[in-house]
Amino acid sequence: MTASLDYTVVIPTTGRETLRPLLDTLLGGEGPRPAEILVVDDRTPPGTSDLDVPGGVRVLRSGGRGPAAARNLGWRTAKSEWIAFVDDDVVLAPDWPRRLAEDLLPLPADVAASQGRITVPLPADRRPTDDERGTAGLEHARWITADMAYRRSALVEAGGFDERFPRAFREDSDLALRVAEAGHRIDQGTRLTTHPARRAGFFSSLKAQRGNADNALMRRKHGVLWRQRTGAGHGRLGRHALSTVAGLAALTLPVLRQRGKALLAAGVWAGLTAEFATRRILPGPRTPGEVARMVVTSVLIPPAACYHRLRGEIAARRPRPPVAVLFDRDDTLIVDVPYLNDPDGVRPVPGAVDLVRQLRDRGIPVGVVSNQSGVAKGLITPEQLDAVNARVQELFGPFGTWQVCVHDDGDGCACRKPAPGMVFRAAGELGVDPASCVLIGDTGADVDAALAAGARAVLVPTARTLEPEIARARRDAAVARDLSEALRVAGVAG
Repeated sequence: MTASLDYTVVIPTTGRETLRPLLDTLLGGEGPRPAEILVVDDRTPPGTSDLDVPGGVRVLRSGGRGPAAARNLGWRTAKSEWIAFVDDDVVLAPDWPRRLAEDLLPLPADVAASQGRITVPLPADRRPTDDERGTAGLEHARWITADMAYRRSALVEAGGFDERFPRAFREDSDLALRVAEAGHRIDQGTRLTTHPARRAGFFSSLKAQRGNADNALMRRKHGVLWRQRTGAGHGRLGRHALSTVAGLAALTLPVLRQRGKALLAAGVWAGLTAEFATRRILPGPRTPGEVARMVVTSVLIPPAACYHRLRGEIAARRPRPPVAVLFDRDDTLIVDVPYLNDPDGVRPVPGAVDLVRQLRDRGIPVGVVSNQSGVAKGLITPEQLDAVNARVQELFGPFGTWQVCVHDDGDGCACRKPAPGMVFRAAGELGVDPASCVLIGDTGADVDAALAAGARAVLVPTARTLEPEIARARRDAAVARDLSEALRVAGVAG
């Protein structure tokens, strides 16, 4: 039964020492072996050392763009039916592959994902610290990617993880909500994964307030009820805001000679801070060091939480950077030769090869979307077109999708630009939402096709680009002087 499971394991990592034992368990575990184990190195280059991985494990590099981007690179590289995401610091049981198969194989088609059960061992000889209690909360969290398996088709439909979540926080809940909103179910599996509770630094709880920016994005995407839908609880942002306002008032009102109101504000601030610190101290070990840490961070957390929430609200309203780049072929990637039918005539636009390779190295999917009416006109044979495109790919490296329309203007097809058909198909093959794509080309047809599909567009004019097309692109899209500037305008430059 278990031998037929088709799955890939994707592990984003920053090079922690726990990675190697995890990989050894996967390679030697009971049950069906994965089709592939993909470790995505998310350390920021350059100068990072090689990871300690055993043979049979494939390493990808995502360039330090965060766990959401690392997981996207992993599952888009994989070809299996199921993608099992695990964190690099979990401990898997020796029979985890078998238990995974028992969880996944019986699932009906409408179940798109299976969540593992997480256990967090806490110290038996003392009360847990604030950090350890925070980790223990993972036992009751929903949809966390410490151990989560998705059907690849569901990831394609949802467009994968939203890379605007830069930390290992909320990106998993966001994906699960989008999968559920698409009509799929998420199942609770029986496999058990251990997540050790590790102590962090003195200010770790203060640094964790950056997650309030991610909460702002969740609210922007899923509405005010997102906490109830994800089981995240109510949070303390309201009390933190009141505490911050009271503290600021206590500092500024004396300058305005309103000492009575300043004393009242100081009392409110002190009361809220004391309540917050007490709530955090009582369940813990109450050692002098832990008490001091709770007191200091309880003073600093409320203003930090408000700052990061405000920062997140502003960022959530900015245009979303694209996660895939589509290129027109002629006069964008290669110098245009009308009805080119000879591979020897392929000449890349200066700098284009390096720019495309840089995108690919950073894990950004790339594709080609090209009108080639010469086939319909009888000026190019399909074989000649294939040979020219093969030469382009030889020079530029592999593209994630090739969409080529061989029809003429009067054929009435849905693919020829400015129709959006090829953009839709390219996004589907890359596993992204069309709205997450940017199309770069040199004609108004490129711009119109992108906008019709809900994608973004950047026009890079040439001597053949018409002035009305440039004017329309300045109004409805964007215009750049060259390909390098187009990538900067699109927000995907390195």
